[in-house]
Amino acid sequence: MIYTVTLNPALDKTVEIPHFALDAVNRIASVRTDPGGKGINVSKVIAKLGGRSRAVGVVAGGAGRVLAAQLEALGLDTLLADAGEGETRTNLKVIDPAGHTNTDINEPGPAVAAQVLESLLERLTGSVRAGDIVVLAGSLPVGAPQDTYRTWTAACRQAGAKVFLDADGAPLAAGIEARPYLVKPNEHELARLLGRELGGVGKLRAAAGELLAAGVEKVVVSLGSRGALYATKTQVILADGLPVKVGSTVGAGDSVVAALAWAEEQGLSLEEAAVLSTATGAANVMCSGTQAADAETVRALMPRVTWRTL
Repeated sequence: MIYTVTLNPALDKTVEIPHFALDAVNRIASVRTDPGGKGINVSKVIAKLGGRSRAVGVVAGGAGRVLAAQLEALGLDTLLADAGEGETRTNLKVIDPAGHTNTDINEPGPAVAAQVLESLLERLTGSVRAGDIVVLAGSLPVGAPQDTYRTWTAACRQAGAKVFLDADGAPLAAGIEARPYLVKPNEHELARLLGRELGGVGKLRAAAGELLAAGVEKVVVSLGSRGALYATKTQVILADGLPVKVGSTVGAGDSVVAALAWAEEQGLSLEEAAVLSTATGAANVMCSGTQAADAETVRALMPRVTWRTL
């Protein structure tokens, strides 16, 4: 079983505004609302790939009830906790198809008490079995300790799970201390983590090597439209990005994580995981909002993926 954890989920409201301009009246051409947050996005993509997952998270207020209902409507299995106070955040994604820009305006979300997080973690580790995959993804809720992902990684590993971590800043640094199975920073997040610029494949490879030396089993560094670097202690692959028509870049990295988790569950090789995740990321970029691409689109893109061993 794959579990995806989103401690600060959101309703993602995506609007298209041609020629979006600051300090001016802008008129929306289209709008859609999707259940979002990085882990939830992962679950949506896994479902499209034909896999099963359980979306774990914290919801609050009327917006939280709407989000839970949307997840149910999508047929996703859930394990949700109620924050008790506040409202699940609504994030605004502004797409300008004329200017080819994507602008995110994200709310902070509700504060979540320590006992709510502790109870949810206990419920999660009570469900996890040896060999399961737990994806920890996204920002932490207001008030959560910066070492939350270290605590959750250690607890899930003790329960026998492989932990995939997709975070940034202090939560990422703390989580790595508990040695997750896989981490997927983008090149900017990795640069911030290590405190230095990482221009060039050689520097990226060396940086990935540092995380492997710290106890991580697999490191995937996403490079946006340029593809991604996939590294283990014995193998490094560079996959090229696929040029596709951009609908929305929101959730593209989450779709890569979803493909990696599904590939791990299926026992695919690093090469096969690189091809699948590259195609899945490109397919989801072609979609509007944070909706997930169909498996047929992913399969059609896979033969176009090129990669090489470094």
